Amino acid sequence: MTVISEQGGKETQHGNDERFCPPCDPGDGILDSVLGDITGGSTARRPNPEVVARAKRRRFTAEYKRKILAQTDAVKGSGDIGAVLRREGLYSSHLTKWRREREDGILEGLTPQKRGPKVKADPLAGENQKLRRDNERLADQLRKAEIVIDVQKKVAMLLGHPFQEADQS
Repeated sequence: MTVISEQGGKETQHGNDERFCPPCDPGDGILDSVLGDITGGSTARRPNPEVVARAKRRRFTAEYKRKILAQTDAVKGSGDIGAVLRREGLYSSHLTKWRREREDGILEGLTPQKRGPKVKADPLAGENQKLRRDNERLADQLRKAEIVIDVQKKVAMLLGHPFQEADQS
């Protein structure tokens, strides 16, 4: 006989013994017993409800930083600053960094910064290198074309067909 306990767990009563024991089948859970009763004993495999959250770096605009700094500067008690931080989901280190940037007069300091290594190469250097590679490729094609033309001239002379050169001016 299967009984649902007050805590919602499935327990089995063996024979005439009044004591209850844990479920005999460890694969059955609370939801399995309820779903089994509803669906006639067949339960479908459920997906894992555990969701792995991917952390995403937050980026704050300069306007938002100024607004928060103005709010925290306007509050009277120390607990009020904590309330603002909790409401906005911020840390005190954010305020410290933003205040330091404001005091240093860094206007761009309150704007979000691009992360990662800084580009040290001149923007024209990439275009310059591309043009040099194109130039080398075209010079190689010209050299090959001149070789083909020379061979054609020699073949024409051997066959007795004089090759007329165009006037180069």
